[in-house]
Parts: sequence; structure tokens; C-alpha cells
Amino acid sequence: MDEPLRLGRRMRLRLLAAVQALLADPSLVGLKDAPRLAAVVLYAKSRAPKGKKNDLQTSIWAAELGRWLGVGESTVHRNVLSPLRKSDALHTQVVTDAKGHPTGLDCLIMPLWNARKGGGAAHPLALSKAELATLLRLIEALFGPGWASKDKEPIPAGLLAGRTGKGAATDRLGLLLMVLNARASGWLQLCGGSVKKREGRGAATLARLLGCSPSGARKVLARLTEAGVVARQRKATATRMNGRGRVMLLPVARAYGRVLASVEAASGPEAVFSQRPDGAVGDHAPADTAGALGAAEVPGAEGAGGAEDRERPDGAEFHADHASVVPLIVSPQLSGGFSGEGREGNGGQPKRACVREGQAADGDGAVATDGLSVATVGPLRGEKPTNSPADERDEQRPAEAGASTRPRAVAGGKAQQQRRVGLPKDLDLRVVLTPVVGLWEQLNRWQQDQIERSASVELGRLKNLLMQPEAAARLLADRLTDRLEETGGEALVSSPFGWITRRGLVQRPACSDVRCDDGIRLDTGGECDNCGNVIHIRRARRARIAAEIDAQLPGLTDGERRQVLEDRLRKHAAVEAEDFVWRREQARAAQASRDAARAAAQEQRERERAAAVAAEVVRQALPCEDCGQERAAGLCEACGYRRRTEALIVEAGLVAATWSAALDDPGAVAAVTAHVRASLEADIEAARVKFLELLDPDELETNPVAAASALPFAALQAVEQAAPEYRRCALAMLSRTEEAEAEARRAYATEQNRRWFRANPNGADAVAAATKAADTARERAAQYLLEARLEQLRGQAAGHTEAVGPASWADRLPELAARPLDGDPAGAVIA
Repeated sequence: MDEPLRLGRRMRLRLLAAVQALLADPSLVGLKDAPRLAAVVLYAKSRAPKGKKNDLQTSIWAAELGRWLGVGESTVHRNVLSPLRKSDALHTQVVTDAKGHPTGLDCLIMPLWNARKGGGAAHPLALSKAELATLLRLIEALFGPGWASKDKEPIPAGLLAGRTGKGAATDRLGLLLMVLNARASGWLQLCGGSVKKREGRGAATLARLLGCSPSGARKVLARLTEAGVVARQRKATATRMNGRGRVMLLPVARAYGRVLASVEAASGPEAVFSQRPDGAVGDHAPADTAGALGAAEVPGAEGAGGAEDRERPDGAEFHADHASVVPLIVSPQLSGGFSGEGREGNGGQPKRACVREGQAADGDGAVATDGLSVATVGPLRGEKPTNSPADERDEQRPAEAGASTRPRAVAGGKAQQQRRVGLPKDLDLRVVLTPVVGLWEQLNRWQQDQIERSASVELGRLKNLLMQPEAAARLLADRLTDRLEETGGEALVSSPFGWITRRGLVQRPACSDVRCDDGIRLDTGGECDNCGNVIHIRRARRARIAAEIDAQLPGLTDGERRQVLEDRLRKHAAVEAEDFVWRREQARAAQASRDAARAAAQEQRERERAAAVAAEVVRQALPCEDCGQERAAGLCEACGYRRRTEALIVEAGLVAATWSAALDDPGAVAAVTAHVRASLEADIEAARVKFLELLDPDELETNPVAAASALPFAALQAVEQAAPEYRRCALAMLSRTEEAEAEARRAYATEQNRRWFRANPNGADAVAAATKAADTARERAAQYLLEARLEQLRGQAAGHTEAVGPASWADRLPELAARPLDGDPAGAVIA
């Protein structure tokens, strides 16, 4: 009975992950404990798969399944099989003999089938044949019905085989989960955090395992204690108050030979413990209780009935989960227990619990007892201590308060860095590390910083690689999830830091494509085509070489043929390796050539940029071509406005001449342009007068340069406002010409002759469409005539300018001399 309970740590964690994954399946969530336990039993009795669906089935009778669950056959049909079928967690098929009589029931656990179909061998439910057999033997040892075989040794009933009826399935499932969560010492690993006072920490842990309320788990724990498979105790404290509760799985402890005498005495259903009177300690305790306290490992051991428990004082918080320490096999020594013994200092609770806090304070690695204080720690009765522990604690308290964020020394001389409980603040890093949050909490601060840095680097690389950088965080999180499923869960990761940095975050390309990760394209999420090409090329090469061997050496045996094939493949691989080295050298040389060309181009751009800057400096130093102002970049601001105004006046005169003068008569064109110039100059003069009325005379003195440029700018604005009106008038007049009217008539007739208007060309729709087409054609014709005539007039003006030629400096100097200088802005404005 003890051998099935002696599970190695790796095997226990493997079975625990499988059972938890099965119970967490959506098809089993929300069901009662009887169907869930039935799923676990059927899963343990299933066979390891060999590639077929029928390999996952198991055959059983409904009555036999009821014996495993501790219920009757009718309950199995009504409350077990029916809910499992409705939730699609179980598929069943009645097996009959040749006469049609039922001989069994084939059951298929769908979570197992889905896991094998979707996750493969990496899924937690994908146990091997040996692991399934180990799980079945464990279940048989805990609550198997037991049976006798003719040819084999009888299999005894399990520990809870006699527990039947209401709540039997819950008790059996709870015992199984606690055994899988128990250490080799038999102590159950309790949950951390705050728990309710009435239920206690053991009931809270069992409630989390079963998914029920703490009050219900407390009843289950009481029944298991009464059955003799569980013992509950409490650690002693220096104040003689009940400390943290503990739960021991007696079958596991017995299997490893670690059951204490005190635990055996406390595990019996009739065990009664006498308590010390309040305030009585040491030799002041009653004589009838001294022996009981001396024999017990923990003074506050709970009875099976679990009456009213004396909890910790109000305000005292529970410690977090402690690291396991070496269990005690011998009874600890009693406390010194002299009168007045109590908590030193102010009587407050400890600040926090640290790893190995049960070890001796001298750092020699010795494990201190969990019970009362050992006699060698404090002075004997009547002796005066050299240094009071309360004084030492008061001296150390300020130093401890100021070093809360520094590494704390523990036994053995090592320092433990404070760890960060939460994930990094960066949103992308939180998304990336969420799948491994359990491993993250096991790391110290330095390791967390290193992983955060590695994740940031990999995240940045993926953002540069993908077309959608915002999907990089989700992609990296999926990679960690897949690698964790491939490992078998967090429970099978022995080194969290090494696993995350060397396996979880690392990309594993299966080919030369940088976007390949385990044969999956990072950018599309589909299969890598390059990997398929590589596999196809290798298979084709092997087939070609095999065909050559068959043609050249037909008389070889299978072994000789295989050897020759391997030799040739090896030679071909060596040739490919040499070719790869050569291509890599060629690629390096080409890259170096490209780098040199890129550097030369960069130098050329720098030289051109420097030459452009030098030319711009020279241009800025040139005087104005019109007025001679120094450092005007060839043209000052006022002269620039005058040139633009003159160009607009000439253009407006040509636009007016396109419709109001004969294009082949230079005199008529000159008369029109002169008229337009006079009209625009009148507008300029009106704008000039208005500007002078608005201008403050003081501004001429404070900013003469801006005042000298303001008047040409006002003239430019007056011309810009009048020029569009000349163009609009020209388009309107040209649209009435014979050419425009002819174009409109042709468009009108063409639109009427459309296929859909032939039946009624004079209808309202046809006339409206034809009119619209005629107007559009007329506008296009007017614009064409305007552009064509302007081009003709510009050509005539350019020819006249070339014939006349530019004015000489002798003619231009008197005009320039009449202009005011830059230092006389008032004259420039008044002129």
C-alpha cells in the first residue's frame, strides 16, 4: 500500500498537472464532484494512445464505476454519466456479446481526445503508459474498491474504500488532490494570504483544490481526519498561542517513514489533548498535562472533531508560503519555561517571513526546531543573561527599518535580493510575460531585470521584422505559451531564469528565413514555405542518389546499399558545406563592396551639400539686380514685389487682348494692354493712398526697411485681386465665339444621339443631358481658345523683346539714380 504513494517529485508534479488540466477543462467546470472524480478514474484507466481513437477508450461497468466513486449504480447513471454526456466530456458506447447482451461500457474522455488531437505529446494530459499506470495505482491505494483474482494476488481496498454514500466522491477527490500536493514529508503545502478564522488555512487550501467554499472544505477535512488519513496540527509560538495550522497526509508520511509519534497520537479519532491553563507555562503547567505536552511535537495539535480553535490575536497576519525545511523525526526539547517567560520587546508580530527562517541565527546552517525554544538559546533558571534579547532587538530595529530594500542575509552567509511581485509597468512587456507570471514570481530582482532587458531586445527585433509592429508583443507571448506547453507546464520548469532566457524567448528558425520560428512564419502565422522547400529538396536529393546507386550498383544488399547511400549523402553534405562557406565569403565581399559604395555616396552627398551651402553664401552676398541693395541675394524684397506686379499687369493685358483685339494687329494689342495697365495703375494708386492713410508716420522712422517694402506689397495685392476678373471676362467672351458655339452644337447632337436617348431624343431627360454636355463643351472650348491665344501673344511679345534687346546701362543709370536710396524711406513712399 505504501509503494504507490512513494512518488518522485517529477512524477508527482507530472500527475498533478495532468489532473488539474483535466479538472480545468471547460466541459468539467461547473459539474459536481462525482462526475469530476469519474472523469479522473476513467482517465487513469485509459490506455496510452498509439495513433487511433479507440486507443484512448476504456471499458468499465456502471456498477464497477460506482464502487470507485463510493455510490450506487443508479446514482452513476443519473448523476455521473448523464451530466458528463450533456457537457460533452464523455462519449460512451454499450458493448454487447454475440447474443446482444451488454457486456460493458466503452468510455472516451473527450478532454483527453481533444488534447491528443490539438496539443500532441506536449499537452499535460498526454501521459505515457507508465505514468497512467502510476496514477491508477495511486488511485487504487487511496480509494480503490479492491478485488480478488483467481490467477493473481488480490488487490486490497484503498484507504477510503469504506467511505460510501453522500460526500464520498468529494472526500476521495480531495484526498487525491492533497496527496498530489503534499511533500515527501507528508505535510501539505498550504496556500498563502489571509484566510477566515473559523475555517483555517488547511480548509482554505483544500477549498482552492476542490473549487468549493472554505466551510465545505472544512467539513471534508474533518471527515478525512476522522477516517485517519489526515492529521491537523499547529506550530507553536514563543507566546504559547496557537500558530499556523498544518496538515499532514498520513499515508504519504508513512510511505516515506516520516510519521512522528505525536502525529500518530493526534491522528486517531479518539485522541484527546489536554490544554495548558491560560498563562501557565513550563513547570507551572499542571502535572497531568506535562507529559502530553512533552510527547507532542506541536503543543497545539487539533483533535479530529475540530471543535473551537484558538486562533492568533486580532491584527496578526499570516505569513506567506514558506520554503520547505528538513522535517523533524525526533521529538524536540522542551522550553526553559521559567516564570515570566514571554515575547521580548513590545510583543508585536514578526514583520515578515523569510526563507530558512527556522534556521539558527548564527548562520551555521543548522535547522532550528519548530517547537518551543531550545534550552541552549536562553539562560537557565536563575542565571542572569549577559545581554537581554529585548535590548539587542531594540538596537537592531533602526538598522532593519532602514535596510528594507537591501539584500537580507540568511543562513549560510548568502544574500537574497528583494523581488518584484508584479510584472513590468510597460504594457508590451506585461503582455509578453503574462504567460510565465508564475515563473516571474520565483525570480529575484537581478534575474527579473535581466529577463526584462532580454524581452525588450527581442520585442524590438520582432517590431522591426513584422509588417505590423503592434502585433509583436502578442506574438512573443504566444511563443512563451507554446514553449511552456511543450515543456509540460510551469511545474516541470526547474530553472525559471534559464528556461525563459535560453528557451522561452529565443527564436528557433528551422531554415534560413529570418521570419521562421519552429517552422511557422512570424509575419503570417502559417507554415513556413521555405522549410517545406528545404524538406522537399532533401527528399528529392536522397531519392535521386538512391536511384543512381540502384543504376550503378544493382547487386548490393540492403545493408550495403544503405551504407553507400549514407556515404554519398555525407559527401554531398560536405560539398554543400564548402559551397555555403564560399557563398558566405562572397556575400561578405559583396556586403563590403556595398558598404564602400554607400560610404562613397555619403561622402559625395556631403561634398555636394557643402558646395550648395557655399553657393548659397555667395548668392546671399550678391546685391539686388534692380536697385543695387547690398547682400540682397540678387533681388531684394521690394524689387521682388515690383517684378511680380509687373508680370501680373502684362498677363492681365494679354488676357484682355485675347478677346478685345485682333491678334495679328500689334497696335490694337498694344492699345488694349495700355488700357489695362492704366486701369491697374489707377487701382494701385488707390491702394497706395489708402495705405498711406492707415500708416502711422512714426512707423516710417522706427522700421524704414519694412515701410519701403510695404508699398510694393500693397500694389501687388491690388493687382492680384483684379487679375481674376480679367480672366473671367475673357472666358465669358470667348465662350460666345463661333468656335465655342460650334463645339457646343456638336456636343449637344452627340448627347442626343446616345443609344438610351434614341427612342425620345427630344424628351426632358435627353434635352437636359444634351444641354449640360453643350455647356461643358463650351467652357472647355473657351479655356482652349484662351490658352492658345495667350501663347500666341506671348510669342509675339517675346519676339519683339528679342528684336529690341535689353536696355544698356547708360539708359538704365539715370532711372536708377532718380530712385531714392535705402536711407531715405520717406522719399520712397512719397515718390
